[in-house]
Amino acid sequence: MMASSISSKPFLSASRTDGLSGLSSLPSDLRFISSSSVQISIRPRITKRLQIQAAGSTFGTYFRVTTYGESHGGGVGCVIDGCPPRLPLSESDMQVDLDRRRPGQSRITTPRKETDTCRILSGVSEGVTTGTPIHVFVPNTDQRGHDYSEMSAAYRNSHADATYDMKYGVRSVQGGGRSSARETIGRVASGAVAKKILKDFAGTEVLAYVSQVHKIVLPEDLIDHDTLTLDQIESNIVRCPDPEFAEKMIAAIDAVRVRGDSIGGVVSCIVRNCPRGLGSPVFDKLEAELAKAAMSLPATKGFQFGSGFAGTFLTGSEHNDEFFTDEHGRIRTRTNRSGGIQGGISNGEIINMRIAFKPTATIGRKQNTVTRDKKEIELIARGRHDPCVVPRAVPMVEAMVALVLVDQLMAQYAQCNLFPVNLELQEPLLPRLEPAEVPF
Repeated sequence: MMASSISSKPFLSASRTDGLSGLSSLPSDLRFISSSSVQISIRPRITKRLQIQAAGSTFGTYFRVTTYGESHGGGVGCVIDGCPPRLPLSESDMQVDLDRRRPGQSRITTPRKETDTCRILSGVSEGVTTGTPIHVFVPNTDQRGHDYSEMSAAYRNSHADATYDMKYGVRSVQGGGRSSARETIGRVASGAVAKKILKDFAGTEVLAYVSQVHKIVLPEDLIDHDTLTLDQIESNIVRCPDPEFAEKMIAAIDAVRVRGDSIGGVVSCIVRNCPRGLGSPVFDKLEAELAKAAMSLPATKGFQFGSGFAGTFLTGSEHNDEFFTDEHGRIRTRTNRSGGIQGGISNGEIINMRIAFKPTATIGRKQNTVTRDKKEIELIARGRHDPCVVPRAVPMVEAMVALVLVDQLMAQYAQCNLFPVNLELQEPLLPRLEPAEVPF
């Protein structure tokens, strides 16, 4: 009680440093306390720097991306902050991946017709980045908000309709608003910038492809990750690099499409020529960052890295990746069950992961649900949707992986390459320059 009585009295101002000049205002029964028995600390008030960050819509620390917009609003896009200056960049660099993501590509994707043409509104001058925020905007041109009039009152099964109401008490009912896969346009646009940085800086390549559609599973040994190319992936509408399995997957999607149903699948992703040393111990392990990034995509339900769950069937002697020194004097591993990351840090081997996507939640079949006022009804969800999301998810996965890697690359450069590296153990992120080549 005595301590609470002292602390509750406003007898000390920030400008008074003697600590005892306010004791005269205390009750008489407390004035006997000596200065040696009372310790009062004054903490200076520090004004915190104001930072505006969209809750749940911003990703990254050094290369920071904020996406915005709703499925049937005026448009969608992103703001990229932290992009290095002097990087050659134009809309065409982003448009390639946006075209891979856009709807209406083929009969196995949603029939919504959008060109997804992007515009860079800031952060680029005379063809190069300025180091300031890059604003990318993509207009919505084929909205059909009336398709969702019934869903304003009834919740679509396995959608975010109910949970958005539970969280916000209000939501954008047309097309799912922010929960729509259309939000990923901002991710893919910014991911294209990240991929360009990785390629130009370290020759790093990020490639994803469809490895499973429903019960059609592509055997892992059919794809050579050392030689896999983008042309192989883009050679068919399902984005499976093996032609025979691609046809089986397309047939499976066609079969459910005509029945008004949907199926899921798996996207595999690899990273070649990833710099060594990316990621941090404990909480910020590289695979943990990749898992969060991948699982933030719509419709994701699972993430496996390296040997994944199959590794649980092996013994330690079977699972361990043995080290050896290659012909160039570099430390390598003979196998890659670790998936290119050990201890949360990249080791230079090919990074590989798999992401599971659920069947599309909106289907053309009548289902039982409830309304906002808790009445049980039957509903046929309307709108235009993919019978299987995985073909269009391929560039989305690549984008999120690239965003993680470029963010980690900047962190590694800042922390571990600020001073000269230990050349006996580390590889410099930049090639060593001769004195005449140093640009300053």
